[in-house]
Amino acid sequence: MAGLIERWRAAVRAAGAAEPAAIEAVGTELLERWREPHRRYHTVDHLAAVLDVVDRYASAGPRPDLVRLAAWCHDAVYDPRAPGDRNERDSAALAGTLLTRAGLPDPEVTEVRRLVLLTAGHRVDPADADGVLLCDADLAVLAAPEPEYDRYATAIRQEYAHVPPADYRIGRAQVLTNLLALPTIFRLPTPASQWEPRARANLARELGNLRSGDRDVMID
Repeated sequence: MAGLIERWRAAVRAAGAAEPAAIEAVGTELLERWREPHRRYHTVDHLAAVLDVVDRYASAGPRPDLVRLAAWCHDAVYDPRAPGDRNERDSAALAGTLLTRAGLPDPEVTEVRRLVLLTAGHRVDPADADGVLLCDADLAVLAAPEPEYDRYATAIRQEYAHVPPADYRIGRAQVLTNLLALPTIFRLPTPASQWEPRARANLARELGNLRSGDRDVMID
């Protein structure tokens, strides 16, 4: 946790936040949200993984510190029972409140809110370099090796344990279909060339399992 707090401090200060006490309080609140007990995939591990990808490709975006702040905020509100893009909209609203409290200037707050909203569908203009960086980082798990991808899929199922198996298969299949329908999942040059084939193979494999009904993801 200490390492994440340090990363938070560095990003928010570099972005222009100017209220030291509020910076600490906001970072603590965000970490508490990421550690909520109902989360199985959308945890501090996911946050750290997204930040790692942002750091690796930071030179691709003009304002990587704002992308880092968007990563901190993008799943700050996560309720598996929420409809549609409610979580993303609520996370963007929370980002506005918390970052303003931390003393981040209004234009930067507005930009972070915009970036957070992009994670609702991950449909981003290729010319939007910061948006591309955030979306590629958020979706990086899709290109994981099969065992890691399967752990991700299981964790998502656990977050939706309240949904009956048949309904879950239908809903999850729609999510996977929407991802496969993207013109390209990744837009940064290296991820696009190295991650795209494996991501599409993982998505297609999970989709096939869901549609065949041969396997419902475990929710133990």
